[in-house]
Amino acid sequence: MEFDRHRRLRSSAAMRRLVREHRWTPDDLVYPMFVQEGLSGKEEIASMPGVYHLGLDAFRREVEEVSELGLPGILLFGIPLEKDEHSTSAYAEHGIVQEAVRAAKAINPDLLVMTDVCLCQYNPAGHCGIVQDGKIVNDPSLKLIAETALSHAAAGADVVAPSDMMDGRVAAIRALLDEHGYVDTTILSYAVKYASAFYGPFREAAHSSPAFGDRRTYQMDPANVREALREAASDLAEGADMLMVKPALSYMDVTKSIRDNFDVPVSTYNVSAEYSMVKAAANHGWIDERGIVTEMLTSFKRAGADFIFTYHAKDAARWYKEEG
Repeated sequence: MEFDRHRRLRSSAAMRRLVREHRWTPDDLVYPMFVQEGLSGKEEIASMPGVYHLGLDAFRREVEEVSELGLPGILLFGIPLEKDEHSTSAYAEHGIVQEAVRAAKAINPDLLVMTDVCLCQYNPAGHCGIVQDGKIVNDPSLKLIAETALSHAAAGADVVAPSDMMDGRVAAIRALLDEHGYVDTTILSYAVKYASAFYGPFREAAHSSPAFGDRRTYQMDPANVREALREAASDLAEGADMLMVKPALSYMDVTKSIRDNFDVPVSTYNVSAEYSMVKAAANHGWIDERGIVTEMLTSFKRAGADFIFTYHAKDAARWYKEEG
């Protein structure tokens, strides 16, 4: 009887490495960080073991560690002392994100500093746009979103990443950046951001739970894929340089669809609950954390992601170095 002997190509670790189709390295990973105004030191986020709210002093030490591990970039989320209906702290010259950008660049000018551009952490309603008469209004929000991106660029951010999902935000940001001479500032759009239950722990981390309603009128329906292609096409037409799919784990089919249809860099965000589920199971001894995380990262690459936002980034970089 004749049959194919596929196992020949799995016969040893060296053979498996030789024929491996997809790989991740620390060069593919971006580490999200939460910087809190007025905080001294750091405080662990209860629902995200190993992830912290960082004061600027602790943030500086964290940037040094990230740099030593060889990670190419970080993504900043800010938690302000004060919130108001105009999200003033989001675009303040000396806001917490703006100061963190300056601090990171002072420590490591070569580190890619990316900033989340949104209003939800900065207003009492906890929504990503301006609220008027109980509604999240699109067009009045664009000016403040663009001003926020501009303030990040002025502080030295390499990449601004709008996550608000207001229509037209990329065009508004690109126009304002160019008008002020920041033509080289890159826009990474959260083009495909779903209204997901996987964001639960992040709401605690960013102090951004909605005070009323939910975000389903502006974030995408998890059932839709064709809509993702329309969102991505619109953002590219408006001036986005790179695209993101968020969340990662349950949306790898969407990542593949974006990768197959567009030739710009594509990222995916391994979000808070995806992280927390792994950490909780690992802390109970139910899973091999290292094995699970490395398999997940490989799957994101296999789906087509060029780079990955993940809270596992530091651990993954250490594991990679241990493996030589």
